[in-house]
Amino acid sequence: MDKRVITVQEIADTLDHSLLRPDITVKELIAGCELAKKYNCVSVCVRPSDLPIVIRELSGTKVLPTTVIGFPHGTATTESKVFETKDAVEKGAVEVDMVLNVGRLLSGEYEYVLNDIAAVAAEAHKGNAILKVIFENYYLTDELIVKCCELSKKAGADFIKTSTGYAGGGATIPDLKLMVKHADGMKVKAAGGVKDLDAALAVIATGTVRIGTRSSEDILLEAVKREQAGTLFLSDEGELGSGY
Repeated sequence: MDKRVITVQEIADTLDHSLLRPDITVKELIAGCELAKKYNCVSVCVRPSDLPIVIRELSGTKVLPTTVIGFPHGTATTESKVFETKDAVEKGAVEVDMVLNVGRLLSGEYEYVLNDIAAVAAEAHKGNAILKVIFENYYLTDELIVKCCELSKKAGADFIKTSTGYAGGGATIPDLKLMVKHADGMKVKAAGGVKDLDAALAVIATGTVRIGTRSSEDILLEAVKREQAGTLFLSDEGELGSGY
């Protein structure tokens, strides 16, 4: 692809700094928020119980507080997911990342999956929050990824997202290109495996507009170096790994 100059801030504008590991401490949550504020990341994505801490730490900034719903397996009841969403939005989350029910999807129960997403979308939008639907592509064929795009669109989702980062694999470039192609007006988020700047640049080159990663600082420090050297260009040559 032709080289296009990209700025450090444009990269930061894609980053949902991820603080979702089960062993993350309050001290680490606060440090993660400081990092996101320092680099003007678009959001900090945390476990539901951590929202009050993160909202306090992000107060007065443009960094968005984000949380997860039905995470990481998507197997909670629809009623539980709706309550999680209501609770999160009332606490101050402005975006929620919901895991769809992969088992029901693989069983061909598309109506169940549709209704599950639609109920959460309705609750999120009632509170003016954005809904991202996590597919968990590691378990899916290309055909099922396209089906998930269709179901998410019909259900009223705002974003579609590749992965939780806790399955056997995360985002891949082919999956992202497929999702962008079939997004039908929704935006696309990559999660799982975006651990360095080259991987982030390759993701952005697909048309993906958000990246969930806990490697935000490594990505942005390298971006600053390249920007100062005049060598920060969009590229599709990076490789993705696994996990957040």
